[in-house]
Amino acid sequence: MKKPKFGPAGSGDLFYSKGYKTSSQVPLFLSEAGLSAFEYQCGRGVNIGTEKANLLGEEAKKYNIALSVHAPYFISLSTDDPEKTNNNLRYFSESARAASDMGATRVIFHPGGLFKLTREEAWNRASKCLEFILKELEPVYSGNISFCPETMGKLNQLGDLDETLKFCSSHDRLIPCIDFGHLNSRTQGEIKAYKDFEKIFDTAENAIGKEKTKIIHCHFSKIEYSAGGEKKHLTFEDEQFGPDYKPLMELINDKGYTPTIICESAGTQAEDAKAMSDYYNYLK
Repeated sequence: MKKPKFGPAGSGDLFYSKGYKTSSQVPLFLSEAGLSAFEYQCGRGVNIGTEKANLLGEEAKKYNIALSVHAPYFISLSTDDPEKTNNNLRYFSESARAASDMGATRVIFHPGGLFKLTREEAWNRASKCLEFILKELEPVYSGNISFCPETMGKLNQLGDLDETLKFCSSHDRLIPCIDFGHLNSRTQGEIKAYKDFEKIFDTAENAIGKEKTKIIHCHFSKIEYSAGGEKKHLTFEDEQFGPDYKPLMELINDKGYTPTIICESAGTQAEDAKAMSDYYNYLK
């Protein structure tokens, strides 16, 4: 029976405090911690070579760790600049290469800013750019990798819930990455209870169908926010900002969803991912 997968974005402080040093040791560390997923971070650029990625993939397979890759933050899909469009394609291609080398099945990406456009104009431009990129990558990575547009935390960024789901309704290769901390920041703390998470999943099911919603990619962390949205990632110890993970665990248990849930806490992402996993297993 399939279950949700839990793990950190990056290795976190605990990894190094235990004496581990290299990415190839992450799967062992996660297995010992009782976790089952890992998101390799390429936000500042794809710098992992094929040999290193292969080794990470071999270790992940050995310890049954599901891998994903976070693409560079430099992606800006709503641009109309040919050079930036080609750069977008390169970022996607490099991320997909790294994912393929390590056996990862998902590449997560930020859609980018609005460039003083209306949200509709920005989405339309981004959609065309994304269609071009996916068409270019299809012959190389056909059937192996899903791309996951992420819901964003700042109001001046493309990627609210509806925009993200609209991307994913247009192409089989696209699966949403719903970042609950980001959505909570965008809505000034409105995600508090079971019903708030349920509304998000109901919206997803209506937009992309139940089967794709069941296996979505998720990011989760508590995030400090201001009037403009996201400010700073926190840890689960913070008591001022949300959201709370327990209602989400209760919902995915009740609904039989099997998402991959990646924790992006500030330094304690492994420990906080384990807290989510433990609570979910307690509910079972």
